[in-house]
Amino acid sequence: MTIRTMKPSDWEAVARIYSEGIATGFATFETQTPSYDHWDKAHTNECRLVAEKNDVIAGWAALSPVSSRCVYGGVAEVSVLHFGPKPGSRRWKITDAAFDHGK
Repeated sequence: MTIRTMKPSDWEAVARIYSEGIATGFATFETQTPSYDHWDKAHTNECRLVAEKNDVIAGWAALSPVSSRCVYGGVAEVSVLHFGPKPGSRRWKITDAAFDHGK
């Protein structure tokens, strides 16, 4: 597995994983996958990562600010979603890899 910085061109695969997360009913309170523009505005530019295995994006991680108030500067919510090529398949360990990447 390779962890790398997410590119806008990865959005189709990231959105697919996001949609799979919505379908579980556990990954998010969202009910529909946002557009890239909406998602882009809601997440910081730092720490946008994807995990690839055999040239397939298997997961993603990103940070979103918890508040615009200055007292919360530098505080972020972590989003990590990881699925195999189809829902229910073996999950890959993007969580540990994402945190190790940021060290």
